[in-house]
Amino acid sequence: MELRIAGTANDSIVDGPGIRFTVFTQGCPHNCEGCHNPQTHSFDGGEIADTIELFEKIRSNPLLDGVTFSGGEPFCQSNALADLGRKIHEIGLNIVTYTGYTFEQLYNGGEKNGWRDLLEVTDYLVDGPFILEKKDWEIKFRGSSNQRYIDCQASLNCGKAIEIEI
Repeated sequence: MELRIAGTANDSIVDGPGIRFTVFTQGCPHNCEGCHNPQTHSFDGGEIADTIELFEKIRSNPLLDGVTFSGGEPFCQSNALADLGRKIHEIGLNIVTYTGYTFEQLYNGGEKNGWRDLLEVTDYLVDGPFILEKKDWEIKFRGSSNQRYIDCQASLNCGKAIEIEI
């Protein structure tokens, strides 16, 4: 499958716990003021990447603790990322997905948009739009205090967002 990406980071320590391979998707409908990655907003930018090639890069790095899907907005390409996520789980890595949507929006709209498939391979979800007025340098792996760090699998099982401390 193909993904439109803005780029990747091979050894990130800021996109979730441990050493991570980060995929920055291209295209975002949220256009949050003060966004850390405004170059990812255009749906026409970036480059096309093959998920098999991305997986081979991930698999070749023995130092990784997990993979992060960031953006842009990963849920705009949920089917391809879900497919990649299933392969990532097969090699024992966890997945963090960042989104400008809330868990509730994704959970309630998941079937028609393919969002549920990406939620099902996401171990930890950082949800909510970045809000410049709530920017907070002190919180881990989030940009603004309204964003939540969620145990995605526990949340899917309960049907409501289960926040966790990191």
